[in-house]
Amino acid sequence: MLSDEEKKKLKNRLRRVTGQVDAVSRMIEEDEYCVDILMQLSAARGALDKVGQIVLEQHLKTCVAEAIEGGDATDRDEKIEELIKVFRKYST
Repeated sequence: MLSDEEKKKLKNRLRRVTGQVDAVSRMIEEDEYCVDILMQLSAARGALDKVGQIVLEQHLKTCVAEAIEGGDATDRDEKIEELIKVFRKYST
């Protein structure tokens, strides 16, 4: 689980991503230079990826760690399968 402080930081990051995406929309509407639009898209994607990394790290430290330490083989196996799916998704 995320602490209140971590949630606050993630929400701030997501607000910035929203601002970046809004900027891309304005840039397209205003016929800005394509490379500038691509750079803004790259920044937004990077910021969103960072949010995903933080959430994944917290998931590993909490939910997965609890499943491994808890001793329930079914829960542990489910968490491992879930992680495999997440890693596959992030690696594409």
